[in-house]
Amino acid sequence: MSFIQEFKQFAMRGNVIDLAVGVVIGGAFGKIVNSLVADIITPPLGLVIGGVDFSNLTINLNSPIGDLKPVTINYGKFLQASLDFIIIAFALFLIIRTVNRLQKKEEEKPAPPPEIPADVKLLTEIRDLLKK
Repeated sequence: MSFIQEFKQFAMRGNVIDLAVGVVIGGAFGKIVNSLVADIITPPLGLVIGGVDFSNLTINLNSPIGDLKPVTINYGKFLQASLDFIIIAFALFLIIRTVNRLQKKEEEKPAPPPEIPADVKLLTEIRDLLKK
């Protein structure tokens, strides 16, 4: 089997195509979640906490020498990334919780009783007539 044929066989497998679709959908969903957090959740939260931005918090390990910047530990960026993660995780939790509740409502609808076949109906009627 040639290299090109082997690659074609690999690329056309169902799970590879499903993975590609999942990556594209995941990227689009990521944009939705980021917009939800950045445009809807973070502004009121920033208003409540006074617009605090942790990303500028640093610890200088030495003094600047000439044109060189000092060596710093940027713990504020870590705090800001952690806060962003918590907000995104909470937003995803709310979305998934809502979707799960909607799915449960659909599942709770009772299924219609199965249709009784004609021969079973006929046998039931014969049985009932014999009982009389």
